[in-house]
Formats: sequence, C-alpha cells, structure tokens
Amino acid sequence: MNTTAVTAAGVTPAGADPAPSRGETDPPGEVIMRARGLEMSFGQTHALRGVDLDILTGEVLAVTGPSGSGKSTLLHVMAGVLVPDTGRVDYHGSDTTQDIAALDEAARSRLRLTEFGFIFQFGQLLPDLSALDNVTIPLLLAGTPRRRALAQARETLGELGLSEHLDKRPTQLSGGQAQRAAVARALVTNPRLLFADEPTGSLDSLAAERTMEVLLSSVRSRGAGLVIITHDARVAAYADREVTVRDGRISPGATQAATGPNRPRHAEPGHPGSPGSPGSQRGRS
Repeated sequence: MNTTAVTAAGVTPAGADPAPSRGETDPPGEVIMRARGLEMSFGQTHALRGVDLDILTGEVLAVTGPSGSGKSTLLHVMAGVLVPDTGRVDYHGSDTTQDIAALDEAARSRLRLTEFGFIFQFGQLLPDLSALDNVTIPLLLAGTPRRRALAQARETLGELGLSEHLDKRPTQLSGGQAQRAAVARALVTNPRLLFADEPTGSLDSLAAERTMEVLLSSVRSRGAGLVIITHDARVAAYADREVTVRDGRISPGATQAATGPNRPRHAEPGHPGSPGSPGSQRGRS
C-alpha cells in the first residue's frame, strides 16, 4: 500500500506525480485527480468548507460521513456535475491537466462521457429500454457505431453475469441484477475513474455484497479508480482508503486502510467472498 501523509485537509500521497496520458498504463499511486480549497454553499448552508483531497490512479476510495455532511456534494464537484464557489479540481487526463471547475458545461459533459463513469443508488436505468439498450446509450452518445456499441454492451453485461437478461427491462430484473446493469453502463466506455453514490443503498445485504464483488473485480481488471460514497461500513471496508466528511470538511485523522486489522474476511485476498476470488462469482442476484 502507498505511503500517505494524513493532514487536516485530507490525505496527500507522498511524492505523487501527475498521472500519465490516457492510453498508457497508469502506475498505481499516481495522482489522477487533485482537489484544492473547495468551497460550496446552497443558500445559507455551507456544503463544502475548504476541502483538499487527492484521488490516486487505480485506487478504491470510500468517502463516508453522516447525512448532510457534504460527501455527495464533494463527489458531484469532483465529477464535474457541480461547479464549486471557489477552489479547483485538477484532473490529469488524456494529454493535459484540466481544472474541471474552470471548464464550461459542454467541456465538463464531454469529460464525464469519455473519462468518467457514474453509478447511482437506484440505478437510474431508463424503464422503457432493455438492459442491453441502457448499457449501449453511453457508447452511442460518444459516437460509437451502433453495431460495435451493441457488441461492447453485450460483452460488459456478460462480464457482470447478465448474459441471460439482455432483453429484460429494469422492472423485470431483481434489484441486484438492475444495479449490476447500472454498473455495466458505467463501465462500458472503459472510464479511468468511476464515481458511485451509495451504489448498494437500495439492496439487501446479499445483493449488496454481490454487487460490490463484481464492481471491484471489473474495476481492478481495467485498472480504473473508484470513488464510493457510502453509509455502510461493510462497503467502506472494501476500499483501499477511507476518508470521512463532517460538516463540509475532511475529518483529521479519519483515514484508514482497508488492509488494517479491522479488515473484514470478505475483503481478504483468497477468501471465498473476496473480489476476484472463485467464491466471489457465486450466483446471487
């Protein structure tokens, strides 16, 4: 695990350099996104108060905290969905470093479509489309020819154990299957960084575990990074690193590694329930 320095502002990796250009292999531990001085208010409510945070290439970062602490706002700002009142979000992307907060909406939209993936608590699949058509949409929006988009969507859904459910609409899928379809939609464009806002919040414990297993297995196999907003300590335990947000700030000393002594058995390499292990592929919805 990479050496990190814990500060009141967050966690800064020791000696981290900007990430390489897209298309190269991203070395683990390099900074892919760096937020500095993020401030954001909604009326009289201060959602973010001077937040500093680095995201490393290929890491799984859990962002935890009580309801209303500002963690979802932080995710939306770093993903370019919201623009902060002050501060910057430097993304080391394709061929250059861009301050996402300084981009216009069209540029941020392109970045979200080509570099990022999103997973939401309730999936947000389009109800009138099949699982296959839902997963194809990001590719079509990115200009991929339809035949190739369909083939890529089928492959990604198959990777998540949904080959037999391609033509089903979201209401015909179980909760776990629908959320895995949402994971497939987020992964199908091969993003470098995924943002997941309470991805298991609407699932029972078995479906949540299965969703996390396939999500982490797929993310790891691609070398992508993953930022997870969660209230669930079991979900946070899958992460390489955890930060806690309270009152719009990163709590000092609130970072811990999932490799520590409290790491659950399902997160241990080789355990039947660990991501990527043989037992993690057991068929649960």
